[in-house]
Amino acid sequence: MYAPNVLKINPVEKTARNGVSLGSRRTISLRVAEDQPLLAKEEDHRSAECYRALRTRILHHPKRPKTIIVSSPGVGDGKTLTTLNLAGMLALKTETRVLIVDADLRRPAVHSRLGIADTPGLAEVLEGSCRLDEAMVTVAERPNFSILPAGRPSTNPAELFDSPSWRALMAELRNEFSYVLLDSPPVGIVTDFDLIARDTDGVLMVLRQNHTARSLCLDALAHVKERLLGCVVNNSIDWFLWRTSTPDYYYYQGNRPESRAPKSKARRGGA
Repeated sequence: MYAPNVLKINPVEKTARNGVSLGSRRTISLRVAEDQPLLAKEEDHRSAECYRALRTRILHHPKRPKTIIVSSPGVGDGKTLTTLNLAGMLALKTETRVLIVDADLRRPAVHSRLGIADTPGLAEVLEGSCRLDEAMVTVAERPNFSILPAGRPSTNPAELFDSPSWRALMAELRNEFSYVLLDSPPVGIVTDFDLIARDTDGVLMVLRQNHTARSLCLDALAHVKERLLGCVVNNSIDWFLWRTSTPDYYYYQGNRPESRAPKSKARRGGA
């Protein structure tokens, strides 16, 4: 579904705020294929507006979360797709620094969706074999948008997430970025999720219409309890902004055909 190598990678030199060189950070120039549902474009009103609505709810959430797990009850619900698109929408605000962390070390997907190398990444940073700055990738067109791929762990991922290195890393990322979105393993399948959740502000649960098992969904929601920030229904066909036959859709798009107004009014009056 997703074409590999859709991004061009170029190394650039990064300098810390105190002027000390932190080494060469990789940058990517976005060239996402037109048929890929990644980083919603303005001309695709339906997708863009969905993720803009999600961004608004995150920005104005009463818990003011900064470090957010994006997870799901099972495999194939769309958590990685949601992570990428939400991060891209958050990064449209130039004053907001956004980082995606692929914390699903057992079945990483962020690197393959974006066509970048999976290593070095989070695993190497936690194991101490590379610096954080060497593992992160920055988007050239949006310098406030960065990605930390999963890497290739040489030890059990649970041991890495239950280490002082993980807690120290999360503290550093919290200070460095406005929002950190973590693509985690599904809830309850492996212990990694609970270890990751312990050091974050909340969980965004992704559900997929006609795919997510009801029993898994209920179990996952019960598992996260007070950590739940909200749910995203992925691949939904019943959302009010998709109903293009209603007059409000055309009105708010600024291109409402005059010929539709009488018909729409008649339908509304007869409802």
